[in-house]
Amino acid sequence: MTDKRRPAARSNESPSLGKEVERKRDHDALRDPALYLNRELSQLDFNFRVLAQAQDPTVPLLERLRYLCISCTNLDEFFEIRAATVRQAQEFGVPPAADGIPHPLLLKQIHQRAAQLVEAQYDCWNDVLRPALSDVGVRVLHRQHWNARHMRWLRAYFRDEVMPVLSPLGLDPSHPFPKILNKSLNIVVVLKGKDAFGRTGHLAIVRAPRSLSRIIQLPQKVSGGEHDFVFLSAVLSAFVEELFPGMEVKGAYQFRVTRNSELIVDEDEVENLALALRDELAGRGYLRAMRLEIASDCPKPIVRTLLENFELPENAVYRIKGPVNLNRAAQIYDMVLRPELKFPPYHPRQLPEVETIFDTVAAGDILLHHPFDAFTPVLELIKQAAEDPNALAIKQTLYRAGKDSPIVEHLIQAARNGKDVTVVIELRARFDEEANLSFADRLQEAGVQVVYGVVGYKTHAKMLLIVRREGRKLRRYTHLSTGNYHAGTARAYTDCGLITADPDIGEDVHLIFQQLSGLAQATKLKRLLQSPFTLHPGVIARIEREAKHAGQGKPARIVAKMNALNEPQVIRALYAASQAGVSVDLIVRGACTLRPGMPGISENIRVRSIVGRFLEHSRAWWFANDGAPELFCSSADWLERNLLRRVETGFPILDPALADRVKDEVLDNYLADNFSAWELLSDGRYVRVEPAEDAMPHSAQSALLAKLCG
Repeated sequence: MTDKRRPAARSNESPSLGKEVERKRDHDALRDPALYLNRELSQLDFNFRVLAQAQDPTVPLLERLRYLCISCTNLDEFFEIRAATVRQAQEFGVPPAADGIPHPLLLKQIHQRAAQLVEAQYDCWNDVLRPALSDVGVRVLHRQHWNARHMRWLRAYFRDEVMPVLSPLGLDPSHPFPKILNKSLNIVVVLKGKDAFGRTGHLAIVRAPRSLSRIIQLPQKVSGGEHDFVFLSAVLSAFVEELFPGMEVKGAYQFRVTRNSELIVDEDEVENLALALRDELAGRGYLRAMRLEIASDCPKPIVRTLLENFELPENAVYRIKGPVNLNRAAQIYDMVLRPELKFPPYHPRQLPEVETIFDTVAAGDILLHHPFDAFTPVLELIKQAAEDPNALAIKQTLYRAGKDSPIVEHLIQAARNGKDVTVVIELRARFDEEANLSFADRLQEAGVQVVYGVVGYKTHAKMLLIVRREGRKLRRYTHLSTGNYHAGTARAYTDCGLITADPDIGEDVHLIFQQLSGLAQATKLKRLLQSPFTLHPGVIARIEREAKHAGQGKPARIVAKMNALNEPQVIRALYAASQAGVSVDLIVRGACTLRPGMPGISENIRVRSIVGRFLEHSRAWWFANDGAPELFCSSADWLERNLLRRVETGFPILDPALADRVKDEVLDNYLADNFSAWELLSDGRYVRVEPAEDAMPHSAQSALLAKLCG
């Protein structure tokens, strides 16, 4: 008897198998490295956009100085983290990123692009900002412009305030090259002659103690100007000979070394993360060198000596035409009280006064769009919970809280008032580790249960949960945010926060806190998306849903705003959605590895970046969903680390009116910006968006200031 099952099965499965093979072939084609930009180079390009603010004559002058300093500080952090990560990846044989650029070639390209940025920064300082500041009476005096009175006062200042705390080190067999702290100001001095012990001098290192101000303001009676300044580096170079009496100073050259600052703690091998982190922090300032900044006139033999001591290659040196610590000029911004040289002040919108915030939230969700909406309601929510006899428990995550955080004080008071307080502190929040360790100690001393998160996963989610007794029932109030619980950055960063009493959201947040503080299994959440579990697949599923709708001839659109984008699976899903006909608009502030506008691949995708008065930090994602749109805000960027290796949340805005507000203020408003926006081209270049001939200039941030703070 003939077995007919096999041919029948082949006949039935062939079409679907064929489609599956075709989908896989298309999917594999989207892995082509040529379809991806490099994250590190894209991050450097972001700093060019920040620098463009410093070069913009329409920006107030002291704000331009601040932007210049921000670009310098950002570049420091880039070498401390991003370049250091590439160097480590090379040494450990980690495969290249999706763009396929080999690590040695990438390090070369980083140096070339960073060198262009450094040159542009110092051109901006020397040729544009310094002269412009001088024209309005804010003078940063170059050494060649010091007169006799300047010299007398500065020499006395050096002898009285600087010299007593200096410890110059002559280099000889008994005095080897000293350890140089990360980003510290140093002077290498070339000497001739013999010292008191008959030793022949050659080189010495003068390290500027951290206790000394890097910017010195001259008294008006000395300089004649109310706002006259000099850099400490200039003072050290000018009077360094006083440190070496009887010897001839042939040259003095400032330098600075930038080191790897990425802490590595093997969490699987430590019993106490806090103790291990304290040990790592003690040595952070002396990790591997990544970059050497040196005065442009320093002789090549001295440069070679420094490179050898720091074990750096030739392409790690940057010759500087000005102070090596230019970012310290930011101090001038606070020292000069000239309102006309700064952005005009604004007053964040306040909520109407009510007896308690709990009453307001019980009546309906509250959406806060910082900094246009005040951060006060968040502070007041925690303060009222600390004092309210009906509030039983408070649970909160803290990633960055800022110095002298009022939130920490409220949590301490809550514990002292007998509340059950649990705080998940992320000890590994980069550059805030010491502050968070200090907060943890204070909270524990007050009786707060402090949790350090999950081994291997940074807790980056921004969550606050308050459990309150109301009659015979318990009710949960939650605050979820795209930004940190930091009152300072809430006035400088754009972020979205939601305060809600929705029971499903409250239950979800409760379950996540159980995971963080206990050893609970991941459970299905009703409303929230959570990494590393459902956030990544949830984003991809919604992108694929839009592609499906487009394939069915239905209108399909995605609008998403975030700080950075590099996750390959998400990018491939966006490419596939574009190929299906989905209209995709992305607002990505910083690094973006997706190439928009490629024919047949991403021609339906547009990417823009906004750089303005406030740092764009809000993350919001809108999916058309065939007429039933979904809108999420999130603590997460579409980066590999956020979606796969962190604890993050994506929370829906369920109130239709509030969802419309987020879409209008955070998405559509920014897509209409033709004043502060940059468009990403398929070749990786960014071009400034200009208003059409018949269009009025529109700044998204200015529009929000006028609408919400006017």
